[in-house]
Amino acid sequence: MMPMRSWRIRSLLQANGQIELSLVEETIPHPGPDEVVVRVEAAPINPSDLGQLFAAADLGSLRQSGTAARPEVTATVSPSVVEALAARVGRPMGAGNEGAGEVVAAGTSAAAQALLGRTVATFAGEMYAQFRCVPVAQCVALPAGVTPAQGASCFVNPMTVLGIVETARTEGHTALVHTAAASNLGQMLNRVCVEDRLDLVNVVRGDDQERLLRAQGARFVCNSSAPSFDRTLATAIEATNATIAFDAVGGGVLADRILAAMESVQSRKASGYSLYGTSTRKQLYIYGALDTGPTILRRNYGAAWNIGAWLLPQFMQRAGSETIARMQRRVMDGLLTTFASRYIQEISLAGALQVDEIARYAQRSTNGKVLINPQQPID
Repeated sequence: MMPMRSWRIRSLLQANGQIELSLVEETIPHPGPDEVVVRVEAAPINPSDLGQLFAAADLGSLRQSGTAARPEVTATVSPSVVEALAARVGRPMGAGNEGAGEVVAAGTSAAAQALLGRTVATFAGEMYAQFRCVPVAQCVALPAGVTPAQGASCFVNPMTVLGIVETARTEGHTALVHTAAASNLGQMLNRVCVEDRLDLVNVVRGDDQERLLRAQGARFVCNSSAPSFDRTLATAIEATNATIAFDAVGGGVLADRILAAMESVQSRKASGYSLYGTSTRKQLYIYGALDTGPTILRRNYGAAWNIGAWLLPQFMQRAGSETIARMQRRVMDGLLTTFASRYIQEISLAGALQVDEIARYAQRSTNGKVLINPQQPID
């Protein structure tokens, strides 16, 4: 029998610059005609979820209070961030973009009733909760035999990967550069590009990450910490003719170095000199913020370049329903292979609000993905 109440994680940004995280108990709403109630059994912690949880707080200021079963965590948010997030101040918010579990109650519509008893993945948000009432349109029934843990990450990373590939092709590029390429998402993108025979230049920050990707079939891997990085990056871009890049880092000079490498390659191919650089259009999209500092551009790559933001929800709005449906079918077909996610740890809702656990999962390290199981006991 479905309980009447459910625990979830709440994040609250105060006007004084304190972010407060706690567990709150709420009544489970009765589903509307086109809604279902999901017993959430798995919800991953993605980098985008960290922003929702902590609002760019200084994690060095984390303070623990409460009890082990009812933990409370606070941290300090800078005044500039509080100002930028003014619309969020004083508004309790949930977290967790995606998750999976069994549908235990359903509305009266045929679509809702068809999901009753099924294991579904959903991208309705606020999934760090024991039970979640969500629209049918934001659910995907998982294939038979696929567990909630196996299907919990079937939206954010897989759809981002396919959205990146779709964007590159739609804009007429034949190869691409990707940073933080040894991440869970980066490894997934490498597998897709290998399958599609699409040239990919992977940028990593360590020797172990380079070995990891090469073992998975990556042809072009450039280590940004190596003294020879700019040279090897230019060599890889020349071999692939990559003219578009997707940057998960954001801050610092990495985006600048990629654009400079693209321009140097195109300059060597040019038939003559132009004050404005080459005419080949170079595109760089920032889609992550592993480095939250300023993005530094020296602008020594001519005038034919663009830099901008790329976000999955905005891509989906532009792409249209047919493209999204095609992408989702591919994800379901490769859920246990191409689009499989691996987790190093499974924690409870209460565990996710322990300072020592936060220090681990907030590192965003390679192969460091953590899964929350809201059904683990919190008492």
